[in-house]
Amino acid sequence: MASIRAGEQAAWGVLISRYQDRLFTICLRMVHNRELAADLTQDAFVKVIQGLDKYDGRSKLSTWIIRVTMNVCLSKIRSEKLRRHASLEGMGGAFGSRGEGEARGFDPEQVREPGGFSSVQHAEDRHRVLLALQRLDPDHRAVLILRDARDLEYEQIAEVLGVAVGTVKSRLFRAREALRDEVEKLSEGRTTAGD
Repeated sequence: MASIRAGEQAAWGVLISRYQDRLFTICLRMVHNRELAADLTQDAFVKVIQGLDKYDGRSKLSTWIIRVTMNVCLSKIRSEKLRRHASLEGMGGAFGSRGEGEARGFDPEQVREPGGFSSVQHAEDRHRVLLALQRLDPDHRAVLILRDARDLEYEQIAEVLGVAVGTVKSRLFRAREALRDEVEKLSEGRTTAGD
């Protein structure tokens, strides 16, 4: 940050290379679409650059950058009024052609597990969790991604989301319950469909 503020152009490259993959992952998990996630990552970097003077150093730089990114994602989701319950038909392309799966953020070739039944079961379980995650309220999705995928501490999540630590804990509890319910619904649908 000191280098950037001192006008060293090379410092921008360091900042971007250090955070690009992390921010893209957050965006991808929030919107489940690679192209949109790439756009949102770029938007987040623009917001970081524009808001650099507002960064006061009270929180860690990574926490501040993640907060900016999460706000970009939540704003996009809310502006498009993405429905809480995405239809399975609309998400059904995840097991279709490779191009469709990639566009939805699910690439079966990325699942590298031992062969046989366990590999297929793992891919199905992973797909079910990803679908369930997309059905959650964006605030629940955000807290799950920050805690369980990014492994942030409660205090960091509170800073990122701009809420109290107690709110983070209760929201995380409700989000995990909602995710479990959605996964169970999807599992029951699969079992019923297979009969």
